[in-house]
Amino acid sequence: MADSLPTEFDVVIIGTGLPESILAAACSRSGQRVLHLDSRSYYGGNWASFSFSGLLSWLKECQQNSDFEEESAAVWQDLIRETEAAITLCRKDETIQHTEVFCYASQDVDDNMEETDALQRTPSSEASSTLTKPPDSACLAEETHHVTSYEMPAKDTAKNVGKISLEITDVEETLVKESNCGDKTCIHTVSDGDKDENKPVVKDNTDQPKRNSITYSQIVKEGRRFNIDLVSKLLYSQGLLIDLLIKSNVSRYAEFKNVTRILTFREGKVEQVPCSRADVFNSKALTMVEKRMLMKFLTFCVDYEQHPDEYQAFMQCSFSEYLKTKKLTPSLQHFVLHSIAMTESSCTTIDGLKATKNFLQCLGRFGNTPFLFPLYGQGEIPQCFCRMCAVFGGIYCLRHKVQCFVVDKESGRCKAIIDHFGQRINAKYFIVEDSYLSEDTCSNVRYKQISRAVLITDQSILKTDSDQQISILIVPPAEPGTCAVRVIELCSSTMTCMKDTYLVHLTCSSSKTAREDLESVVKKLFIPYGETEIDKEEVTKPRLLWALYFNMRDSSGISRSSYNGLPSNIYVCSGPDCGLGNEHAVRQAQTLFQEIFPSEEFCPPPPNPDDIIFDGDDKQPEAPETKNIIIAKLESSEECKNLESPGKHLQN
Repeated sequence: MADSLPTEFDVVIIGTGLPESILAAACSRSGQRVLHLDSRSYYGGNWASFSFSGLLSWLKECQQNSDFEEESAAVWQDLIRETEAAITLCRKDETIQHTEVFCYASQDVDDNMEETDALQRTPSSEASSTLTKPPDSACLAEETHHVTSYEMPAKDTAKNVGKISLEITDVEETLVKESNCGDKTCIHTVSDGDKDENKPVVKDNTDQPKRNSITYSQIVKEGRRFNIDLVSKLLYSQGLLIDLLIKSNVSRYAEFKNVTRILTFREGKVEQVPCSRADVFNSKALTMVEKRMLMKFLTFCVDYEQHPDEYQAFMQCSFSEYLKTKKLTPSLQHFVLHSIAMTESSCTTIDGLKATKNFLQCLGRFGNTPFLFPLYGQGEIPQCFCRMCAVFGGIYCLRHKVQCFVVDKESGRCKAIIDHFGQRINAKYFIVEDSYLSEDTCSNVRYKQISRAVLITDQSILKTDSDQQISILIVPPAEPGTCAVRVIELCSSTMTCMKDTYLVHLTCSSSKTAREDLESVVKKLFIPYGETEIDKEEVTKPRLLWALYFNMRDSSGISRSSYNGLPSNIYVCSGPDCGLGNEHAVRQAQTLFQEIFPSEEFCPPPPNPDDIIFDGDDKQPEAPETKNIIIAKLESSEECKNLESPGKHLQN
């Protein structure tokens, strides 16, 4: 395979995370020859999404990385000439730590018990070695492969309804159409997930609401219904990523759904927060006086820059202190701080006002909340930009490791890479994701960490008439000095979980291990599956079927000067940050692109398919107004047709 790779490129990009994929699309679109590599067997890096079995395979890879032994570098070192120096790249992924897996769902006694025996033991605080042997993962590639057309590996494209293809004419109609994954509901005996052995319990209690029983075996069988994100984010409807998707027409590769509810956790209860003007005045949780106070404050926030006298005296205060001066009731202060601005109590007044304004400006563009979620998970977004890069000639290679950068000693610039086959590939510019850099290069870097939890539950955290809700909840910190926890709950119509289950993501900045940071919130909102039979008074809580905790490196905010000895033509992209949106990734990609190609437009709209002609086509355009004809080398007419949208696009 490596022998067929060209040896000359304009840009070599290592890593397929969101910023790298955006850069690949932008470079390819501007006519650069792009080689996009990833040592992993899947697209997205830490932005990826997995089926359930794929997630278990990913966990095994994390364990293998922790047991990794360094290989001899003698082979590629012999390829370095006397006038050159080498910058070694990292040979193992150290961005994921403290993985802990818990299985609370009962076993079906008729199925293979060995498959989950290990998962029901208490895991260690290191990379978990208590992982099951999953079925063969459909999302992991078997071998290195090249992609030179728009055809990109993707998840099963099942027909969907209830989706937003970002050209919405009727939001309400879109939300009504729902499609559920999975077609089986089984009732089995329940086991206590905290025990090593299964203990059948009689489930005949007429006082409890009727709820379906989900077994671990059923989760495994329906594993391909899951698309589990490593990083949990949403798209602001007026955010940079949505604008980029529309401008570049990459939105044709993805479909979205509205987040239907914004929730708050107050006085031990989960409540829905009114967002729009209609919601505010229809809310029964607020008094008429509170409704007027809230609308007055939100109206001010929309154009707060026009009234500097209202906040300049409080610039040095925290946003929570500023809210107290606006004579808002404690409940309104809680709503604004944790459910509208979605900031920490310690954030500055100006940052709180900016966040509130951003929230309000995003309302109403595609629905009743400011947020969208991509069908099949966040991992679809990097793949969408990879598809665009491939359409314009980018070459892709997964499972392709890079041993080192080759630096010319005289000029001090990087001139090539050497891959694990020993092939030298030359380029003008190199873009690399932070996790590929070695310890020597990053010895002065101080990383932050993100605490993550992924839960599978059997019921929504706030039950309503509809079981197809997409919700976001900010749980305030229980103690001063700790961070709020962001909870995103996804239903089956998002194509991320099986029918009769919910996929719940918890995220916060790390102070300890992920389990230590998040377990208290999990206990507030959920109850382990087996314990519902013992604590009958808490049966209204969603039952926790399966849980994964892990810490992820946050490399955002690292300045270039922190890295040791990088040549000027090597550019570093960070991994996912802890924020709710994708603004940091888009802004970073745009900044780096403009540094590399200052005269080029960043991700311009694609050409109109009607204006594309083939080389050697004798037919000349008849209309004089078609002056800007784009000549493209396409291998087949199918590539040309693919530039057209298969359906509705995301348009404002």
